Amino acid sequence: MDLSKVKMVVTDMDGTLLNSKHEVSDLFFEQFENLKANNIRFVVASGRQYHSILDKLAAIEKDITIVAENGAYIVKNGEELFVNAIPVNELTQLIALCEEIPNVHVVLCGKKKAYIKPSPDQFEKTIAEYYTSYQVIDSFDEIPEDDFFKVALCHYEGSEDNILPHLSEIESKWQLKVSGKLWIDISRPNAHKGNAITQLQEKFGVTPEETMAFGDYNNDYEMLLKAKYSFAMANAHPNIKETANFETLSNDENGVEKILQQLLDTVGV
Repeated sequence: MDLSKVKMVVTDMDGTLLNSKHEVSDLFFEQFENLKANNIRFVVASGRQYHSILDKLAAIEKDITIVAENGAYIVKNGEELFVNAIPVNELTQLIALCEEIPNVHVVLCGKKKAYIKPSPDQFEKTIAEYYTSYQVIDSFDEIPEDDFFKVALCHYEGSEDNILPHLSEIESKWQLKVSGKLWIDISRPNAHKGNAITQLQEKFGVTPEETMAFGDYNNDYEMLLKAKYSFAMANAHPNIKETANFETLSNDENGVEKILQQLLDTVGV
């Protein structure tokens, strides 16, 4: 595996760069400085909100590109490069459908904040991990003033079995992504990580053959297709292992860092 031509590294967060405690390793931050010194761009592409990603990577935020909300929002050093918001009338219809699903928790994912209705303590704790900026509102009857990128649905007994079957009537109009064991994200058809990475490749003059990408769940599928050096984590969903060209160790075994070190060894660091 010749990594000498890699010019851009893209990684998912949860289940990939973050360990099971939702932490970024000290080793990664050391490796990042070497990537930067060798003019290798670093992009984080996550289903998380922009504010939550910043919270995890605040130390390097000025030197990275952030693809948030599964590709619907791209920011580089505070500058918005791409915004793919859902029209309010379509959002209202979508919310009404989602709220009919038994035992589902609905999150409206906006640029400013995420919004939830009053929920059990367990769900608020879950939200606090993934959404640094969120607000509890009485109902979704009046949509707050914000740009909305997606609707995230959570079911504690599993998203694929307990949410996805209820959404079959809208799968042709909306993009449905199983983004975790408990989560499904609903967004506009072109609001996915693959589209975001294509835009960045064009902007930065980087080809798929010069791109390395890491992922673990189905919302990483299109992104991995945009990279010759695509890696599935050992803990990845079976679909992602079939899609990626390579596999690395799990997120709790520093699987991303292992490959980054191989990349740095190739460039002589």
